[in-house]
Amino acid sequence: MPTAGSPVLDRFDGWICGLGTTSGRRIVVGHWPDTPLGPFTDVMTESADGHRTLLAPTGEVAEFVSATYTFDEVRVVPVSHTVDDDRRRVVAGPLEVSWRIGGRPLLGRLLRAVPGPLAVHPWWLRVIDPIARRAVPGVRTVGSAGGGRREYYGARDLHRVAAAWARWDDGDCGGLAPVVPPVRFGFGSAPATPSHVRITTLVERSLT
Repeated sequence: MPTAGSPVLDRFDGWICGLGTTSGRRIVVGHWPDTPLGPFTDVMTESADGHRTLLAPTGEVAEFVSATYTFDEVRVVPVSHTVDDDRRRVVAGPLEVSWRIGGRPLLGRLLRAVPGPLAVHPWWLRVIDPIARRAVPGVRTVGSAGGGRREYYGARDLHRVAAAWARWDDGDCGGLAPVVPPVRFGFGSAPATPSHVRITTLVERSLT
């Protein structure tokens, strides 16, 4: 049985989609069917002028995510996530975004080849962090989650985003574009190439 001060891993299983738009708005959608907070979808978005906004479905999710990442604004809004074959659509307050999942590049095939238990083990994620930084600029597999906690990103699969459409406050965000410049929510960014990633996130904290 863990004792006070022992590390505890909170596990979040789901998908992250990161994409940019020609207007300069960059969008990162997290869809999390299995978490300690229950299933939820949230959105982190950064405007062309650098304003970072969290769109969260509940106060509990907003509190956890905003304690882990950095935002200029946090909004609690209804968030819906719908699936239609290879298409996804999310509506969250002022944002509506749809995207089509494309093919699996070489990196996606390599990620799928790593055995599941190893792919999400903190030891493995610490070892591959320097490799991930070189292979996919801006991407990290381990870093600070704030409040003395540590976070691990275990990517399990990756697809390109083939097409996307987004609106913000009734304004068209333009066509699909790279996630450039990198988003500044936490210790790492989404890949510059718009991607839909199967991921397990671990947040390590001390048992109190």
